[in-house]
Amino acid sequence: MRHATALRIGPVGFRLGSDWPGPVAAIDDLYAGYPQPLDGIPDFTVRLFAARPWRRWLRPSVHIGGDYVLPDAAPLPLALGLIAAEMGMNLQMALGQRRYLLLHASAVERDGRALLMTGISGAGKSTLAALLMARGWRLMGDEFALVDPETGLVHAFPRLISLKNEAIPVMEAALPGARFGPRLEGTPKGTIRHLVPDAGSLAAMDAPAVPALILFPRYGFATETREVLPSETFLWLTQASTNYVALAERGFDALTRLVTQVPARALDYPDTDSAIAEVERLWASL
Repeated sequence: MRHATALRIGPVGFRLGSDWPGPVAAIDDLYAGYPQPLDGIPDFTVRLFAARPWRRWLRPSVHIGGDYVLPDAAPLPLALGLIAAEMGMNLQMALGQRRYLLLHASAVERDGRALLMTGISGAGKSTLAALLMARGWRLMGDEFALVDPETGLVHAFPRLISLKNEAIPVMEAALPGARFGPRLEGTPKGTIRHLVPDAGSLAAMDAPAVPALILFPRYGFATETREVLPSETFLWLTQASTNYVALAERGFDALTRLVTQVPARALDYPDTDSAIAEVERLWASL
């Protein structure tokens, strides 16, 4: 590719190439504190390319490729090249990761123990993870939690935190000194702005944690917490995993151990203050 960069997020290395300099420059800027792939060898490659040569200049259209692709994926305008790069890295993980059981979840850590939060889009898991990071928790991930099938430990994947719409001013107020990416308007999910994880989260990205609590948050309801039984948790997490089926018996064993050893709660909340207070209460009761 004409422009390229490489980085490592937790245990996973990426090489990203692009027909345009902009997406690579944005990745280099926002991921400036991240290490290189181990031994210089990336696990996955992402390509951002123009389907036709003239599309590099005339109404530039970014297609996402790499080791693993979705043939029918719609291209993005060049103004959203950073989102295309992020989507490309997530796509490689979702389609190609076989070392870890992937859960589409946010994860934070305190005292060596991890809190996993998963739910439907709009549940607020990214915002809650960012707010907990602002209160001293270590951010382990915004997009994926990586569960080691052999040890049961959660490994960090602290990519940029993707803030959407109303969550953007909330985090700008909570972390006025943090590093933010550009405000990206008109995406399929509205306005997006990326938040760079804090220095402590990046410094500790190679340290795994013991899963201690699974939380299913749901925004927009009166505060209520209920226990989620292992059978229900298992069902929800199979739906939240992108590679559970591909891992076959290893995936089943890893998920069974997780849901039988780690308590799970469903949390409804009307605002972030209520959610954070309830998270702290649940954590103190473990």
